[in-house]
Amino acid sequence: MTEKIGIVGAGIVGLAVARELAMQRGAEVTVLEKESRVAAHQTGHNSGVVHAGIYYPPGSLKARLCREGVALLKDYCARHALPYEEVGKLVVASTRAERPLLKALAERARANGVPGVAELDALGLREIEPHAVGVGAVHSPHTAITDFAAVARRLALDVAELGGSVRLEHQVRAIRETASSVEVVAAGRRFAFDRLVVCAGLGTDGVAALAGRRGDIRIVPFRGEYYELAGDARDLVRGLIYPVPDPRYPFLGVHLTRHIGGEVLVGPNAVLALAYEGYRRRDVRDVRRIMGWPGTVRMAGHHWRTGLKEIYGSLARRAFLKAARRYVPELTAEDLRRTEGGVRAQAVARDGRLVDDFAVDVDGRVVLVRNAPSPAATSSLAIARHIVALVPALAR
Repeated sequence: MTEKIGIVGAGIVGLAVARELAMQRGAEVTVLEKESRVAAHQTGHNSGVVHAGIYYPPGSLKARLCREGVALLKDYCARHALPYEEVGKLVVASTRAERPLLKALAERARANGVPGVAELDALGLREIEPHAVGVGAVHSPHTAITDFAAVARRLALDVAELGGSVRLEHQVRAIRETASSVEVVAAGRRFAFDRLVVCAGLGTDGVAALAGRRGDIRIVPFRGEYYELAGDARDLVRGLIYPVPDPRYPFLGVHLTRHIGGEVLVGPNAVLALAYEGYRRRDVRDVRRIMGWPGTVRMAGHHWRTGLKEIYGSLARRAFLKAARRYVPELTAEDLRRTEGGVRAQAVARDGRLVDDFAVDVDGRVVLVRNAPSPAATSSLAIARHIVALVPALAR
C-alpha cells in the first residue's frame, strides 16, 4: 500500500521533505501552500548564504545537519545548474577584546569539520577583503552563496516528477486526526493522509493549534531589515564580512553579504515584529497572539536593552552605517539604500529562552517542525533526511 503523506508549507524545508519522502519511501506526497508561489516567506527573504558550520556547538543537531547539508546542497546545485559560488566568509574582530571569542570560533569550526578555516591577523584579513579592517579574523573560504528560492522551485519540480503535487493557494483551515488517517481541509477540499508533516515556518503555531498540538515553545517573529550598497560601493566587498557573534543570541549581527546577482546587503537587525508576516513596520495584526505567549514577555524582560538598540537601528540609517563602518570604514551614508527585508520564525520557550537548535515533535500521525532556524536553508536536504527518519512508517 502506498503511503499518502501531506506536507504543510512550500518553503525549502517542506519541499525537501516532500522530495525525500517520495524518493526514499515511494510515498504519494501532497504539499499544501497558502501562497500563490513557493518560497514566499523565509526561503525567499533570506541572505542567500550557504553556511559552512562555523558557529554551531559541536555535536548539536545544527552542526551535524549543516555540514551534511552543505555537501548535499552543493551537489544538488551542480546537478541542476543552480547558482553556487564559494565567495568565502570573514568573521572579523574589531577590538582586542573580541580576540578570545574569535579564537573559540575557529576552534569550534575545526571541531565541526569545516574545511580550510584560517585565523588571520589585521594584514591577513586585508588580503582577503582589501577594504575591511579589524584586529583579526577567521576565514572560511568555502562558505558560499546561492539562490534558495531557485533551489525551492527546482525541488517543487522534483516533487512533481516523482508523482507528487504542490498545491498553491491551499491554506489549511482544519485538521482532524482519526484512527486511520489525518483529514485536512484546504481551499474548500478535504484530503485524507496517512501522515501529516508540518513545515509551516511563521505559520507553525496556527497549524499546530488546528491539529490540537499547542506545545511548550511558540514562534515569535523577528523582522530583519536590510540596506543595499549602491553603485561603486558594491566593489568594497568581495564576499561575506561578519562580526564576531554575541554568544547570547542566535542572531549574527549586522553583516555585509554579497548576493548571486552582485548586490551587497548590509544587515539585518532583529526587531520584534507585530505580525507573523510583518515585513513592514506598519504591519500590526497579531499583537495579541504574539504578546499573549508568556515566553515573549519574559524574553523581552531578559533582553530589553538589546531590543531598544535594535529598534534604534530600525529607525536610524546611521546606526546601520556605524555598524557597517566598523568593518568597511570607506562606506558613507550615500552608499546605503533601503531594500526588502525578511521575517525570521524564532522559537521561544515558555520561560523566555530563545530556542537555538532544530526541534521536531512527533505525535501520532502528525510530525511538527517546531523550530527550523538558520542554517535551515543550508541544511534543508539533510533536515529532510532527518525528518523522514522520524516519520512513522505505515503499518503493513
